Amino acid sequence: MVPIFLAAIAVTTFFEGGSLGRMEQVAPAHVQCAVEGQSDQDGRNRQANWYYFRLDGLPRTEIRIDLTDLEGEYNYRPDSYSVTPRTRPVYSYDNRSWRHFDNTQVTWDDARKHLILRLTPQRGRIWIAHAVPYTTAHLFRLRREIERSPFAGWTSAGPTSQGRDLPLVTVAEGAPPRAVWLMARQHAWETGTSWVIEGALRFLVSADPGAAVLRRRFIWKIFPMADPDGVANGKVRFNAQGYDVNRNWDRPGSASTPEIWAMKRAMLAWLDSGQPVDLFLAMHNQESGDYLDGPEGPLATRLTAALARTASFQAETSPRKTADPKAVAAGRMMVHQSLQHERSVPAFLMEMAVEENRKLNRLRSVEDNLQFGRELVLAIGEALGEGK
Repeated sequence: MVPIFLAAIAVTTFFEGGSLGRMEQVAPAHVQCAVEGQSDQDGRNRQANWYYFRLDGLPRTEIRIDLTDLEGEYNYRPDSYSVTPRTRPVYSYDNRSWRHFDNTQVTWDDARKHLILRLTPQRGRIWIAHAVPYTTAHLFRLRREIERSPFAGWTSAGPTSQGRDLPLVTVAEGAPPRAVWLMARQHAWETGTSWVIEGALRFLVSADPGAAVLRRRFIWKIFPMADPDGVANGKVRFNAQGYDVNRNWDRPGSASTPEIWAMKRAMLAWLDSGQPVDLFLAMHNQESGDYLDGPEGPLATRLTAALARTASFQAETSPRKTADPKAVAAGRMMVHQSLQHERSVPAFLMEMAVEENRKLNRLRSVEDNLQFGRELVLAIGEALGEGK
């Protein structure tokens, strides 16, 4: 993360979450930027869908930025591209307010598999990212606000590979008999899930009558950032040891996957103490399409129906059925599969697209994700029958 000066334009990633690979300025207003990407512990499954960098010394004429080195591998399937012709990155002039590149500013070079961005800068400095960033600094600011609430507690489930705390938030009023567990940001690039969790937490501790009902009827246990190391270091999908924080739930190791080790220990200790888990949900982002994956049954049907009534979740008619654990290769079990298999917990995985949303007829904004956080916890309460 050191600034590299390329003729008139300076490119840097010297800030939290910053990431970019090899850089080359090919003309005064044309920069080629290779996406760094990240591979797993075996040098496989490279993902190239996180970049976050700043350009300085920009001209007031149109500039061109080519995003290159996008080829990856997903679940050992090569020729996988997380950046696609439909990808619309975001940009900001102050690293706080972000907007998407629009369709007139983005083209796809199919021969070279490059995403080409064009923009006439309004200022001499601009930040560009795959999605609106949400760093550990954002989470720390949220913590300072949430901890003021008499209904919230913020603790650590344990240390990460690099010694950071794994936050675990509890929200409740009184001693509710039922419990909901939520998890976000198992993959560092999936920033939208953090904005959703922030919206959910802000609502749950608010004075809204609907929030009070949810606090009194459910204990909310929330892991808001399951890979803070990856978030801080601008990584994509794997922890500091190269392990996927949404795989390996069948064989966690305190050295290789301390994040999984700590979070699983916290959940199993909860269950072993006789406490319920009425619903578990792990949230993720992907390129296109929203869906749930989880056990079939009345709860799944009610949850899908409730989500279909939200402003932006593009719910399918029913959840995708979770793969039979016996068919999952060793070391590849996801958190919701593990909880279903080992403890019969009604556990779901949620995917939310970062490409255009067909319900909104546009891309999701930060405000959309914050609103969905509120809608999500209300939908969960509805699906669980609230006090029933």
